[in-house]
Amino acid sequence: MNLISIPAFQDNYIWLLRNEQHDCVIVDPGEAGPVLHALSENQLTPKAILLTHHHNDHVGGVAEIVRHYPDLTVYGPQETVGKGCNRVVGDRESISVLGMNFTVMAVPGHTAGHIAYYAAPYLFCGDTLFSAGCGRLFEGTAQQMYDSLQHLAQLPDNTQVCCAHEYTLSNLRFARHVLPEDSQIETYQKQVELIRSKGQPSVPSLLQTERSINLFLRSHDTDLQEKLGFTIPPENAWQVFARLRIMKDNF
Repeated sequence: MNLISIPAFQDNYIWLLRNEQHDCVIVDPGEAGPVLHALSENQLTPKAILLTHHHNDHVGGVAEIVRHYPDLTVYGPQETVGKGCNRVVGDRESISVLGMNFTVMAVPGHTAGHIAYYAAPYLFCGDTLFSAGCGRLFEGTAQQMYDSLQHLAQLPDNTQVCCAHEYTLSNLRFARHVLPEDSQIETYQKQVELIRSKGQPSVPSLLQTERSINLFLRSHDTDLQEKLGFTIPPENAWQVFARLRIMKDNF
């Protein structure tokens, strides 16, 4: 399998996953033009579209793509019905695309019905987990998002986090603000600055890396808790996440 990232809008990524037979699956096509160009340029035939949530920068291109490929199955959560979804999927459901079995994971928080798709080693997580960050809480609660991130964090180390936005450097600047002496975050920031200076995307990232540099996956970290003034039992670690999310919203 070969993963292709398609830049869209100002900082979005639309993902294509292709096989050797030149078939592919499209993930979160916010606009059609760049996708149709990539399909033509690479001589690819789309077999399905995967939608993670209902926001327009993830579904806005579906209708036009389906006009060109009317037999496409468009998978998505209930909230994407009316946005082009013709096959509703839910938590723990398995779907077969390109000979791969994708597990659907409910990850509410950014939106109420947000889902992710996992087929080793690829995780298509929309706006739930970003490199060094996470999505804003538009519809869900902090505890829901915390639980969703914990769910994703249990996946294997080599999982490729295919998120939908190029937010890595801004997320790392926030992380350095919170933990300025964290050498892992500092080192990774320098690596990403070099990558971005060459015009290359910073994602996908490895989940193993995210566990080290992503503060939103480190709510159990005692150093982080102390920095934020918390001394709490582990079962209340979601409160650390909630504080971080508010801080990031105002950073």
